[in-house]
Amino acid sequence: MFSHERIWAAIDALAERHRLSPSGLARRAGLDPTSFNKSKRLGADGRLRWPSTESIAKVLDATGTTIDEFIGLQTNGQGGGLPHGAFPPQPGSIPLLGFAQAGAGGFFDDGGFPAGQGWDVVEFPTSPERKQGVYALEVQGDSMMPLYRDGDMLIVEPGAQVRRGDRVVVRTNGGEVMAKVLHRLTPRSIELLSLNPEHPNRTFDIQEIDWIARIIWASQ
Repeated sequence: MFSHERIWAAIDALAERHRLSPSGLARRAGLDPTSFNKSKRLGADGRLRWPSTESIAKVLDATGTTIDEFIGLQTNGQGGGLPHGAFPPQPGSIPLLGFAQAGAGGFFDDGGFPAGQGWDVVEFPTSPERKQGVYALEVQGDSMMPLYRDGDMLIVEPGAQVRRGDRVVVRTNGGEVMAKVLHRLTPRSIELLSLNPEHPNRTFDIQEIDWIARIIWASQ
């Protein structure tokens, strides 16, 4: 659903909707004017570069666009359309937990997928092949400031491949749940960078980790 091509196509479509260039859209959102340039969409090594969740949130706020409208720009033909064979997003409910509940146990299976009962729910359009595992975590407190604020919802996909630089949610065997940036993952250890500079980075033996899941979206 959130492919690199369609995210950038939606940004271009949003700029066009407001009669702006990608640079003009970035300026309206208070970002560096080059943030959405074509040259910024691929790294020097050819790797895909994604717009940050914070950048997208600022653009949506600056243009008065809802997350549903932005998703629609990816899928209704205005943002490049759907790739051949892809499923359009389906409206529906996904599980919602607070970080404290997530740490209490009993809500996840061994792979970090939703299990058991007691969930709240939130509406979030998602594709059929992804819907079974996607869920939302509500941020509580200020430990993830300034990127995520109290009350923000993080859309999480367990089982997705994680790479260095990804924003992830991690649960330890002791029940601690945290959102961090993945710095390094080896067969023996995991290194996590804090989103809030006032909170320390963390390093764990891999045996200490219950599960790790990639953050694919944030509702702010």
